[in-house]
Amino acid sequence: MLTRHTTPFDLFEKLEQQLAQAERVPAAEVIETNDSYQIALELPGIDRESIDVKATERSLVISAERKAPESANETEAQALVREFRYGNWSRSFRFPRGINHNSLKANYKDGLLQINAPKAESNAAVSVVVEG
Repeated sequence: MLTRHTTPFDLFEKLEQQLAQAERVPAAEVIETNDSYQIALELPGIDRESIDVKATERSLVISAERKAPESANETEAQALVREFRYGNWSRSFRFPRGINHNSLKANYKDGLLQINAPKAESNAAVSVVVEG
């Protein structure tokens, strides 16, 4: 009976497999100015039509899909390296102040999605008069 000993290389291989299975989300930058939040996401290879941006009072949810290319002749082609990730993903951002979701602007060019989310005019508490 052969016993396989674990080596440091085996541990690296296992870690590499786990990282490959982990969900990958696009890199992002969020910048706060006096009157808005500016969000930028790297989305190379994503069709603009698959990008969905939803906003609530204090958050943004951005989702998209990267579709796998259709190979002309799958039987003759053999991938030697496959590192691209295909499929759906979603990323959300919650802000310390409310955003004016009616004035959101998004622009997608050269694989970069840029969103300008103006801050809400007021986050003040509202007093309610109790009658009765």
